Amino acid sequence: MSNNEEKIDFVLIWVDGSDPKWLEEKAKYSDDPNSVLNKVNRYRDWGLLKYWFRGVEKFAPWVNNVYFITCGHYPEWLNIDNPKLKFLKHDDYIPKEYLPTFNANPIELNFHRITDLSERFVYFNDDTFITKYLEKKDLFENNKPKYIACNDIISSNEYDDIFPRILINDISFINKYFNKKEVMKKNFSKWFHFNYDWKIWMKNISLLPFYYFSSIYNPHLPTPLLKSTMEELWSLEKDVFVKTSCNKFRSKNDVNQYIFKWYDIARGNFEPGKKLGMYFNILEDNKYLHEAIQNQKYKMICISDDENIDFEKTKKEVINSFEKILPDKCSFEK
Repeated sequence: MSNNEEKIDFVLIWVDGSDPKWLEEKAKYSDDPNSVLNKVNRYRDWGLLKYWFRGVEKFAPWVNNVYFITCGHYPEWLNIDNPKLKFLKHDDYIPKEYLPTFNANPIELNFHRITDLSERFVYFNDDTFITKYLEKKDLFENNKPKYIACNDIISSNEYDDIFPRILINDISFINKYFNKKEVMKKNFSKWFHFNYDWKIWMKNISLLPFYYFSSIYNPHLPTPLLKSTMEELWSLEKDVFVKTSCNKFRSKNDVNQYIFKWYDIARGNFEPGKKLGMYFNILEDNKYLHEAIQNQKYKMICISDDENIDFEKTKKEVINSFEKILPDKCSFEK
């Protein structure tokens, strides 16, 4: 195996929701200040970014490079001279006709344009964290990403009617190129694999009679991706990705980065993996969240914000939990 094949990069996007310049720029383009896209919980800073970097250094020291992407701002404590850190502004890789953007989808859909980004990389939202030792083989095997192939359904969301529509757009794309029954027959062992728990098997069995893919399971966790898959899909359906990239804010007409993962699952270009972590809603699961962090129950976690909380109190509690497992400064900090 060549050195190039061995490389795995991490990509993290982040925004400082309190930056006055960013807020002023965002206000210029926003025509609905009361939109769900402008809710405070979508952008406020939990003070957890340093624990993301500490987690990477302690639990994934093998990472090649970390691409840290923002509109241009970064926290004062960040050591941008760290040789593993590649600090990128949006205009370093996103075509100027798509900028400025306040929509994560164009930022994600254009990752393949990042100079020197490795073929294999892992995409992190800034609400996802590594909390236990993570191995390369947890994410990639035989140079393929490790996924759970599981049929799913798209549910409505009373607080956000945009995201379900985006998922419909994604799965419509997959159904355009693949026949569900042929896919599952051809890669039967990857859809019914011993790595999966019984719930995955039951979903696949119960949704098997439906002719089209209704959705494909996607845990809210960091996602291993292939740069070549992104390039291939852009060449197949450039207009679809350009349309999303031009949207300053998330839109019902968007597609998102799930489309790359789902495409590789549908064509069998993956290895069956295990669920590596857990998604936590900060409003409902605080007790279990703190236990999960402090006891290092999972390799990765996602912490979903909610506006209806005592923010300062909850923020302090979460920081205290991370301090239990990641108390020491790392080389990504000054």
